[in-house]
Amino acid sequence: MNEFSQDLQVESTVVRQHMCPSCGDGRMSLFYAVENVPVHSNLMQRSEQQARDFPVGDIHLGWCENCGFISNTAYDANFKNYSPIYEDQQSFSHTFNSFSDDLVTRLILKHALHDKDIIEIGCGKGDFLVQLCERGNNRGIGIDPAIIEDRVHHNGQIRFIRDYYSEKYSSLQGDVYVCRHTLEHIHETGVFLRILRRSIRDRNALVFIEVPDVRRVLKEKAFWDIYYEHCSYFTAGSLARLFRRSDFAVTDLWFGYDDQYLLIEAQPADSGSNGHYQLEESVNDLKREVDDFATLITAQLEDWRQALDRMRAQHKKMAIWGSGSKCVAFLTTLKSNIEIDCIVDINPYRHGKFIPGLGLPVSPPAALASVRPDVLIIMNPIYKREIEKELGKMDLKPQLLCL
Repeated sequence: MNEFSQDLQVESTVVRQHMCPSCGDGRMSLFYAVENVPVHSNLMQRSEQQARDFPVGDIHLGWCENCGFISNTAYDANFKNYSPIYEDQQSFSHTFNSFSDDLVTRLILKHALHDKDIIEIGCGKGDFLVQLCERGNNRGIGIDPAIIEDRVHHNGQIRFIRDYYSEKYSSLQGDVYVCRHTLEHIHETGVFLRILRRSIRDRNALVFIEVPDVRRVLKEKAFWDIYYEHCSYFTAGSLARLFRRSDFAVTDLWFGYDDQYLLIEAQPADSGSNGHYQLEESVNDLKREVDDFATLITAQLEDWRQALDRMRAQHKKMAIWGSGSKCVAFLTTLKSNIEIDCIVDINPYRHGKFIPGLGLPVSPPAALASVRPDVLIIMNPIYKREIEKELGKMDLKPQLLCL
């Protein structure tokens, strides 16, 4: 989620000619396309009609033969419209909170984060920043256009700015810069990292960034993890190469959250060409995985369409647990006319709202007790145990299909 100053607009126009937004090499090879998908998955709508009339765009994924970066070459930044109704808060899940708690502990202990100034770019509703600051007695600034001031409570050591991060905030100096699940929303990734590097200047600051790992998406043919807001897709290799080109030294690189996420730590360097981590794949390795995805994805889509058709033909009631981006991508990519009887989510701020592009309402999990679905599609398998416990409380035993 980022805007850039006018002196960098030239770079954005070149991107539309399939220049790699990460390295600028220009050799982007297209390998996957989906037409007419909602340009936002999490801008919750107040009426069914508003949701059905939601703007759509195209996904044309290309990969860079030079650095391995994957990008939606059809992305139009004019659709960018993050605001307080953008609802992607995950802290209502015990599973996610456990991961977040462990990550906060790791960062504080590893880097002695006490009495520090922390800047979080794309802080969402502020949960993670509050944890980092209160547990380490740190001071924080969170920047995000979707912030809601009173959503999270804190000790007064945190200031929120409802805006996109840009060079105008370069005067804000931090000891630590955090950017979680935001870089994948930024098309001009190379531009963004250079802005951040210039903002840090010669200070020995820590940069911590977390993004989805696209190699998992490619290997699992997980088309439900490809959606319009995610215009940028990273592997361990392409992410590390981006940092080194931007004059950062990569100091750690690892996978987390059941290997769904890619996490990187870096510090400013005069020359970013330091080391190489074992989990960094080669561009040739990635090419094989991209080619495999392009070859097999059609069969994956058809298998899911036929499975849904069979269940509906058998008059089975179908429900979905998880109303976010995965759900939207799953249904809009399949372009199936299959009726879903109920979509539930544990985020209370989604209840009673309608999903962009689909026009389907979101209900609390308790709604399943009256629907009593025969099949429940779980959008993320990491939540299966948590969901099974809730189903047990309602005496429900549907067939579980985990994406």
